[in-house]
Amino acid sequence: MSTPSKKTLKLVFLAAIALSCLAAVQVRAEDPGLQQLIDEALRNSPDLHASRSRVSASEYRIPQAQTLPDPMITFGYQNEGFKKFTYGNPDNPNAQGIFSASQTIPFPGKLSLKGELATRESESSLANYAASRLRIIARVKELYFDLYNTYKSIDLINERTALFTRVEEAALARYSTGKGSQQEVLMAQTEKYMLLEKEEMLRQKTESLEAMLNAAIGKPANAPLSKPSDVQQSIFIYTLDELITISGEQSPELQSRDKMISAAETKVEMAKKDYYPDFTITGSYFPRGNNMENMWSLTTSVNIPIFYRSKQKQAVNEAEASLSEARSEKEATKLMIASVIRDNFAMLKASDKLMSLYKDGLIPKSYQDVELSLSGYKTGTVDALTVITRLKSVIDYEIAYWNQFAEREKAIARLEAITNLPGAVIKSQAGN
Repeated sequence: MSTPSKKTLKLVFLAAIALSCLAAVQVRAEDPGLQQLIDEALRNSPDLHASRSRVSASEYRIPQAQTLPDPMITFGYQNEGFKKFTYGNPDNPNAQGIFSASQTIPFPGKLSLKGELATRESESSLANYAASRLRIIARVKELYFDLYNTYKSIDLINERTALFTRVEEAALARYSTGKGSQQEVLMAQTEKYMLLEKEEMLRQKTESLEAMLNAAIGKPANAPLSKPSDVQQSIFIYTLDELITISGEQSPELQSRDKMISAAETKVEMAKKDYYPDFTITGSYFPRGNNMENMWSLTTSVNIPIFYRSKQKQAVNEAEASLSEARSEKEATKLMIASVIRDNFAMLKASDKLMSLYKDGLIPKSYQDVELSLSGYKTGTVDALTVITRLKSVIDYEIAYWNQFAEREKAIARLEAITNLPGAVIKSQAGN
């Protein structure tokens, strides 16, 4: 057995670094596999279907609210005495049939306010549907990038296991010539098996992530999923202040709160309108038979709100309290959204810095350490533990690089959802 040459190890490490850093200089084009999963999720999600049904139900309520109450039709008969029917008897002129129709007409303005209230509630449901849609997209992206990162870590471990095998072969060669100890061989073998253990744990993680991803797209948990293709890094061009401003203008959650405020304002106006009475117009016809003159009548009934102190006034107070609640909930939502944006923006910027640190500093320097330690190991000036420790550092930094890559893309996915910029290329100004 021969030890790996310096040139061979250098080429392997340089190739690994190049693959690790390739995504950092490219703009992300939407991954076809990811887009397909998003489309499936939007088609299959039960939660999204339920939200869409709520929107449809709210739209059906609008014409109902704008329509007059159903008219009432009355059929009856009026008789004199209980001994016999007296209909048509001229001596009993009060015996007659009764046919009447009545229609309640709300005070002017009430129906239009009811229609406006139903419209605002429907618009709020539609905004909630848009928010649910964005959350589903963000959820699919987060799981996809976690899965991508896990597969990337597995690939790195597979590549580095081969390097540990070469270190093992070098230790065996030194041991066979009497220059090394059996402990060095066992140490290299142990580290290789520990990498295999980590690989198995990561494969178990892929099973869990694939099950969650299948659930997110509305498929059976054991449905097969293809391995994520290479993902290019997104460009980020918005500042924190710009994102907060955009969310205030475009966030479906804030738009829903705005519609709820409008609905609450309409409820206040409706409650005030209840101080005014409604009208019920009734037209009646009384056939009397036996050539007696038939009769008719036209009447109007008006409800009198005499209990306004305990009824109408309290209804106005209730509506005004609900309006205050709706305004406070909007402010709370606005603060929550700003907090989420700031948190994800900070996470994104931290990932940018860490990825740059790994790519430009730690990974190349760690490679130099490995190269020097390997040279020293060949001459006997460096022990196997030093070589293995520095090689493990390179692996840890490369895995950490891809962890930060996934966290960065997940943060962008959440920002896209909260600001209503799905699939947009997001930018960042230098120094922000």
